[in-house]
Amino acid sequence: MITGLVRKTLLAGIGIEEKFQEMVNGFVKKGELSQSQGAKLVREWTDIAEKSTSELNKSIGEVVEKALQKTNLPTRDDVQAVNRKIQSLTLRVKRLESGAEIPEEKEP
Repeated sequence: MITGLVRKTLLAGIGIEEKFQEMVNGFVKKGELSQSQGAKLVREWTDIAEKSTSELNKSIGEVVEKALQKTNLPTRDDVQAVNRKIQSLTLRVKRLESGAEIPEEKEP
């Protein structure tokens, strides 16, 4: 999701993808490249652009992760653990209110 967004933003924002395709089409029209050579060149360039975007996305992810760690915000796992605990406690309260016996829970 972020990779696609970053790629589109970078490439569309400066029009590189369209310019490159136009350039290759121009070479094909002039006979400097065959249709298959042009298609291969576009595929190779796209692969390189995607790899670069993937590396950029990884770097951005690492920066964001480090920034979140510094802010000491809870992770998704932390929030899910708290939600599980709340559900467990809610169930215990309901059982206590109804007079049902509650087995002892072991702390993890």
